[in-house]
Amino acid sequence: MTKRYYVYILASCSLTLYTGVTNNLKRRVLEHKLGLVEGFTKKYRIERLVYFEEFASPHQAITCEKRIKSWRREKKLALIRTVNAGWLDLAEHWYGKKKLRHADPSLRSG
Repeated sequence: MTKRYYVYILASCSLTLYTGVTNNLKRRVLEHKLGLVEGFTKKYRIERLVYFEEFASPHQAITCEKRIKSWRREKKLALIRTVNAGWLDLAEHWYGKKKLRHADPSLRSG
């Protein structure tokens, strides 16, 4: 199986944005949703997946992440609107309700 890498953008209800990179998008988004990621996303409750892009190499994904992070907010908003005009949570149906209520201990960071 080929390894894939992802750049993703999460948004809060007030549209505060967070851009990240991961090699396991479903796991990483779940960690954000469950509040297992300490720092900015947990503090501002940034947990709605509004954009993601897939890459074949970590170098490509990291380069894209850095490029997006360097953009002004308006350009990030325009990018999101090109693929998700309704600002829907693209991961809304990835997890069962039970999984979102009870954190899997294996997902916890050391």
